[in-house]
Amino acid sequence: MFEKLISKISLNIKGRNINRFIKKLKTNKIEILSIKYKNKNEADIIIYKKDYQTILKIKSIYEITELDVFGLIKIKQNLKLSKHIIIITIFAFIIFIFFTNIIFKVEVIHQNKELRNLILKELNKEGIKKFSPKKSYNEINKIKEKILNKYPDKIEWLEIEENGTKYSVKVEERTIYKKDENKTPRNIVAKKDGILKKVIAEKGDIVKDMNDYVKKGDLIINGELIFNEEVKGRVRAEGKAYAEVWYITKTEYPFLTFKEEKTNQKKNIYAIKFLNHTLELTLNKFKTKKIEETEILKHNLIPLKLVKQKQTKTIVKDEILTPEQAISQAKQKATKEIQAKLSKDEYIIRSKYLKSTVKESIVEVEMFFAVYENITDYKQIG
Repeated sequence: MFEKLISKISLNIKGRNINRFIKKLKTNKIEILSIKYKNKNEADIIIYKKDYQTILKIKSIYEITELDVFGLIKIKQNLKLSKHIIIITIFAFIIFIFFTNIIFKVEVIHQNKELRNLILKELNKEGIKKFSPKKSYNEINKIKEKILNKYPDKIEWLEIEENGTKYSVKVEERTIYKKDENKTPRNIVAKKDGILKKVIAEKGDIVKDMNDYVKKGDLIINGELIFNEEVKGRVRAEGKAYAEVWYITKTEYPFLTFKEEKTNQKKNIYAIKFLNHTLELTLNKFKTKKIEETEILKHNLIPLKLVKQKQTKTIVKDEILTPEQAISQAKQKATKEIQAKLSKDEYIIRSKYLKSTVKESIVEVEMFFAVYENITDYKQIG
């Protein structure tokens, strides 16, 4: 047991005639615990740490490299690393305690954006905002009453709930019913050029046939009720009009892209995560990596947690596309951009590649799209 605790060092020795140097060590009463010859000019040895400085003094032309340490010195190194982890853990615990009393988000739950902004503005004045200290129960009630009294015609009911590091504000808007709702007669017209594909009329008369070509502003659903060529009344036209409309797009795509590939280098580490920041408890970090993460500890009140990560080192490689590959990628990009602008009841009917222009570092692709789209627009009568 005592022998295992004694500090030892593993060294690599290079130079002409290694045996001559080994004899020199013995002459200087340096005990060699282990020796492994790699060739006649190189060997690995293990010695006691106390003899290391003596070897450095007598090495002369020989090259000495430290490979590893054993015994008490190894234990000290591990304790030093553990010390850092302990300090970080204590620091994380202090952060847990401190941020338990800090608010990181204030959320007003209501569909009316104007009302949400009004409530947020008033709360901000009262010190309820992002990164502010939490308020006591009595302070919350006083703030709530103050806002209600200030806007009696806009707010019916207000509640401020504390959910961990977030204040959730529920509000009920006071509805003042107007005697006269908007009943202004109107027509439904085309918002843009296209070929009509579907018209739904809840009020008013459809004046266009399916597959008719319409221009922007053309009448589709008439709010004037006509009988025997006379206007017998006017209504507020309600409905929807769908048409095939057309777009020509220009999309650029680079020839040089970047591709990330996994390597065989892997390691397991621990990390502390706070908001969008990650502190890895390791000395040798991978520059780029893929991560599989498992939670170990998590605080229910603040966004701080300890995780275990299985990291795989990656290499980012430049990838040079051929013109054909770049054109193909540009086509896909153009299609996705059109689809992103469409609602659930709209879709691409067909598409066609028109032409491409190769520039210095990119290709520009021109595409045609026919889209099934809602073209409903309104125009008041009179």
